[in-house]
Amino acid sequence: MAEGGIVALLANRRYAFYLASRLSLIVATQMLSVAVGWQVYEITGKALALGFSGLVLFVPGFLLALPGGHVADRRDRRTILLVCHLGVASCALLLALIAFRGTHGLLPIYAVLAVLGVIRAFSGPAGQALMPSLVERKDLERAVALGSSSWQLAMIAGPSIGGALYAATGRAGVVYVACTVMALFAFASVLAIGQPPTRPEARKREPATWNTLLAGLRYVWSNRPILGTISLDLFAVLLGGAVALLPIFARDLLHIGPWGLGILRSAPAFGAATVAFLLASFPLRRRVGILMLACVMLFGLATIVFGTSRSFALSLIALVVLGASDMNSVVIRSTLIQTRTPDEMRGRVGAVNLVFIGASNELGEFESGVTAAWLGPETAVVVGGIGTCVVVVLWAFLFPSLRKVDRLDE
Repeated sequence: MAEGGIVALLANRRYAFYLASRLSLIVATQMLSVAVGWQVYEITGKALALGFSGLVLFVPGFLLALPGGHVADRRDRRTILLVCHLGVASCALLLALIAFRGTHGLLPIYAVLAVLGVIRAFSGPAGQALMPSLVERKDLERAVALGSSSWQLAMIAGPSIGGALYAATGRAGVVYVACTVMALFAFASVLAIGQPPTRPEARKREPATWNTLLAGLRYVWSNRPILGTISLDLFAVLLGGAVALLPIFARDLLHIGPWGLGILRSAPAFGAATVAFLLASFPLRRRVGILMLACVMLFGLATIVFGTSRSFALSLIALVVLGASDMNSVVIRSTLIQTRTPDEMRGRVGAVNLVFIGASNELGEFESGVTAAWLGPETAVVVGGIGTCVVVVLWAFLFPSLRKVDRLDE
């Protein structure tokens, strides 16, 4: 029965092309991330330089997220994705040209990353808001889990392919060219979706005002379970993010080179993909709020283990557990947002969600780079993991409504 539900979802042509575009674009961006991380650290040898890579991605997305969500609610979401995918392909091509020219300055790389941050501010809300219009409401939780599973598969494949290409050729430019091809494939897949059918609850185009621009933020603030899940992810990952420092662990502490870096980057995605596939087959039934808090606590503990490990095998296991625990909270958060948000506001609420995600990921990378420069990479990761565990305890008391969330389909 569970397998039949997945097969039925994939038989939906529009949803299948949506998954294909998502898969290929994430593979491209993850390959790009591995190449940029290794290239930047190879040029500078400084943890802070890795932190700035995250910061220049975060700032444009933070500043433009609310306008991006508003555009997603007022314009054709498929067209927005088409333009953004072409933009990603262009940025990857620019990075390839910079790499082949042998430029050793970081400013051109940071400039391209900033443009990627602008693109993501518009593509993220549009992509999140488009998906519910491609499936029936009864299939939404399964579609979120299957989409998360495909995303994590891409997170496994992307770093592994990027690291292997970099190790085999010794050229970041080769990786960036491959990213360009994958981004163009994502563009073609979105094109093949066609125009989604109009729903009875289709969104109305309100006049663009400050009131409508901030509507998503007000909606999230007034909905305590959604605010609790989004803010929990923000502070937990902001403090517990070890991914930004993986080039340091790979080169200086574990001595495994760019190929090993790709494997490390893939490990959290492997754990997450496994859990996401299980959730797509067997959706969560009861006590999802408590489960989310427990999984974020496990995320923090796995981060501490990774920070103290000097064994490649133990580090991989810790990262797999980290990714698996994070995926439970991702599915719970995403499903709550999709099921409890009206269609006409999904772009703006999705933009608020992406601001928090971007802050936890890219701003977390900057925080990790700064603390690693001050304390050393091992101490920075361990302290961050402890901070994540403290946040879970605080949130359990600050958001009692989050603890009480029982079923996702309520």
